Amino acid sequence: MNVESYPKRVRVVEVGPRDGLQNERAVSVETKVTLIESLVEAGVTTVECGSFVSAKRVPQMADTAAVLRKLRRKPGINYTVLVPNLQGLEAAVACGVEEIAVFASASESFSQSNIQSSIPGSLQRLGAVARQAGELKIRVRGYVSCVLGCPFEGDVPTAAVASVAKALLDMGCYEISLGDTIGVGTPLKTRAMLERVAHEAPMDRLAVHFHDTWGQALANVLIALQLGVAAVDASVAGLGGCPYAPGATGNLATEDLIYLLNGMGIETGIDLEKLAAAGRTISHALGREPVSRAAAAIAAKGRA
Repeated sequence: MNVESYPKRVRVVEVGPRDGLQNERAVSVETKVTLIESLVEAGVTTVECGSFVSAKRVPQMADTAAVLRKLRRKPGINYTVLVPNLQGLEAAVACGVEEIAVFASASESFSQSNIQSSIPGSLQRLGAVARQAGELKIRVRGYVSCVLGCPFEGDVPTAAVASVAKALLDMGCYEISLGDTIGVGTPLKTRAMLERVAHEAPMDRLAVHFHDTWGQALANVLIALQLGVAAVDASVAGLGGCPYAPGATGNLATEDLIYLLNGMGIETGIDLEKLAAAGRTISHALGREPVSRAAAAIAAKGRA
């Protein structure tokens, strides 16, 4: 693989404050605001700030509106939130959000478990959300979960992933993030999935979102980069997982992703040292160590 074949720049979508913290113990509004502002200070330009989902099902996200009200938002930064329905969109609009994310599953069993809806039913509901968001000039990003495996069904057909990705693209999503929700994907399976999805959605409209359950996330990212994907989701300090996916551990740590991309000469605009500092701060608030090899190496270097 020629180095010129890789993207010159990768857009990193920081999902720690939402996808990360939704699977950790609850922290204060102030702690979340500090995390988000520290990530922006480190150079992150797209950050998921929370979600307007059921507070009963995901209590860690119940204070998203309060977080958005306290944030000192900077021009040029995408402060996004996840919304599941029109009620969630209404709450997001009230907070002045300019971009939302919607989510659907490539696995029928996971869709039923996660949102108590079939895949066609979920896509119909999201279509209404996307239409209204479009009328309000709010950008919509789409997520497809379980693209490389389901905790209930096992392997997920690549055709199913492509079908859901196309449906989200057709309803107006500007980008489709393909999520390995339980982190079981390996490089060749990742390649096969992406090549199949590319028949329905252009590679430059795709992003990847890998959990690192089996330690394969960076290897899968490399495959995605080779195929032309230039948007990658990651979570500072490796925070999170999925509360409704048994066996799903943390996301790919943003620090590890940035170290990889820096080593390849791929631009991100993110300062690794500042990023690691943000990861240490939120990890301290959670009473744990960052789940990031790069963060551990930076800390060890500082102690040497």
